[in-house]
Amino acid sequence: MTSVGTSYIASAKADSEGRLVEAGEPLASLQEACGGQIGGPIAIPELQALVDKANAYGLRLARQFTAIDGDNSITAWVEITPKFDDDGNISQSAIDVVSWHSEELPPENELDAARRRIEINRHLADCTVRLSPSQGILSVETEAPDLAGFVEAARAGIGRPWTDFVHLPGSTHEQPLHWRLLDGSRCEIDGSKRAWTAHLEPLGKGEPGSAGFALYLTADTPASGVEAAENGAGIEGASFGRDLTPVLRQPINRIIANAETIRTKLAGPIADEYSSYAADIATAAQHLLALIDDLSDLEVVESDQFVTAPDRIELADVARRACGILGVRAQEKGITLVPPVEGESQLAIAEFRRVLQILLNLVGNAIRYAPEDSQVWIRLDRIGSRALITVADQGHGLDEEQQARVFEKFERLGRSGDGGSGLGLYISRRIARAMDGDLTVESAPGQGARFTLSVPAADEMRAEKRDGPGRDIPQDDTDD
Repeated sequence: MTSVGTSYIASAKADSEGRLVEAGEPLASLQEACGGQIGGPIAIPELQALVDKANAYGLRLARQFTAIDGDNSITAWVEITPKFDDDGNISQSAIDVVSWHSEELPPENELDAARRRIEINRHLADCTVRLSPSQGILSVETEAPDLAGFVEAARAGIGRPWTDFVHLPGSTHEQPLHWRLLDGSRCEIDGSKRAWTAHLEPLGKGEPGSAGFALYLTADTPASGVEAAENGAGIEGASFGRDLTPVLRQPINRIIANAETIRTKLAGPIADEYSSYAADIATAAQHLLALIDDLSDLEVVESDQFVTAPDRIELADVARRACGILGVRAQEKGITLVPPVEGESQLAIAEFRRVLQILLNLVGNAIRYAPEDSQVWIRLDRIGSRALITVADQGHGLDEEQQARVFEKFERLGRSGDGGSGLGLYISRRIARAMDGDLTVESAPGQGARFTLSVPAADEMRAEKRDGPGRDIPQDDTDD
């Protein structure tokens, strides 16, 4: 404790409800910088925790707290003394600042900030559009019910500039403009009452946009459940994938985006422990979103009407994309991803999006369960008319009993607390077989696991789509 006669830098008072009713400088300015005001709740998290502790025990406390005022990191030492009324209840707390140190925060790396903004835009987006280097539309993905007309028009106009399908208020220039001028632009979309913002992520190494762009369309307000229900009127029977997934996805994506904004300190500096709390929120929301996606996919792949769109694809390209998407996650665990070497090629007949989905599941599982400082390989091969792509890890491996169960629905082989649903491999095998392929595993305890996706090689192009997931496909005990 501070000795008698200590000279205080500032003094303040908090009432029994935790409101800062009086404060001198610089404490008053810090309260406002943290989003509070005099007469309102204490907005400085660590100081509030100290006041609560002093009131809970009815004891005088002398402690240090840290805070961020936007541009500076503050370290202060305070003494908190509870004051009692005639009935023995705490009526207020005196807060006396003994020392105050302010240090300017280092400038933020612009490249890291740009990457974080892109990640947040991805989570917030109601619609994702893949564009060519000239900003022509290649593909459109959305579950927003009020964008149905936009999607139909855009898919009918593949190759045309995306700006042909939106309205850019106040813009009289010939479209599309340079992508930097369009990034962050406000736009209107026919059929939607919401206001939209367009964000462009340039793809490719070297010159930004050399490999095209990812366009993220974000609405100012989420689509309401009522709006989604109105757009689904006339459809008999409720469907998780069709009706509930879009309604759930949007608020969860906003939770993730807001938590990432806090975690990365994009909206302003905060103490490290609060950044960690935000990271936990984002992780939990991502697990929930993954579960929703799995349940939605489960409904789709188990439908008798489920078919895939066969196309000529390059398995090496899909493998490299999967490694690129999961590269950061692998680095965080100290795992090295080894994609096919440049120049290696294996053409196949399958749906690009579905093969990528399978590989993301296989590589994601390998990252989750492989030991630190290990490697995950992706290898290509061909046997007869089958094109093969194998994901191999250096994990603990699977015994024969586990290999027999690993593709079963909701099977997690006794693992818990890892955020998995136990549906990924089941769904992946269903998709593989819908593409006239299969998904198999080879493993042994202590020798890692090798999951192999086989699909028709490129010279086996089908003339027609398949009617469903079960035709002409050998079945075994592990498939329902």
